[in-house]
Amino acid sequence: WYQRRVREAVVSTQSTGYMSLILKQLFTTFIMGGSLTGPITRGNALQGRSQAMKGVSEVHAVNKNRMFPPFPEGTKSAVFGMGCFWGVERSFWKIKGVYSTQVGYAGGFTENPTYSETCTAETGHAEVVRVIFHPDQVTFSALLKNFWEKHDPTTKDRQGNDAGPMYRSAIYCTDEAQLEIAQKSAAVFQQNLKDRGVTREISTEIKIDPVFYYAEDYHQQYLHKDPGGYCSMKGTGVTCTL
Repeated sequence: WYQRRVREAVVSTQSTGYMSLILKQLFTTFIMGGSLTGPITRGNALQGRSQAMKGVSEVHAVNKNRMFPPFPEGTKSAVFGMGCFWGVERSFWKIKGVYSTQVGYAGGFTENPTYSETCTAETGHAEVVRVIFHPDQVTFSALLKNFWEKHDPTTKDRQGNDAGPMYRSAIYCTDEAQLEIAQKSAAVFQQNLKDRGVTREISTEIKIDPVFYYAEDYHQQYLHKDPGGYCSMKGTGVTCTL
């Protein structure tokens, strides 16, 4: 976690206030146990901006497919939060049938947030990966299997050393059909955990929320650009029987 923060302090050129925002996030996470303002709502979240993130490449660094709509006819999308989005994105771009992946922010209130703003825990957003996939080549259930097995959905607002609501476990669905499948998969994996002696409850946020904001370009396909970069992904060791 600290390795990631040091790396981000070096590579980020977004704002002269970046380090103060990171120090604020450290304080709220470890001293206050969350946001300085309490639960984040639309009324108290950071305001954000109407302008979308600039400078994001239009071409996926790994598979050379599109990063922005329009995507190929027949493709679908789903958004997953599993902690630090660097390793999460890599786990999905490796899956056959996935057309493209993009890292970003979702589930909160701030319009077009930056990374440094999200790190304050005052946007309401989680770090996420949007997966664009061909449903005739890979099912939504197969993506969910990757989701459940590659992180620990029982640790609320934390994955490994990464702590805070931006690292929460989340599935943001595009429609009712996805929502039903995701909710049923959670029940399946909860039973899988119980069968292996894990008594902790799944804390994953599951809801319909198609709004996705792109993260900065240097975050996109980060572990392809820096294969030795920070990755906090660690599952429970339990197989999901979807």
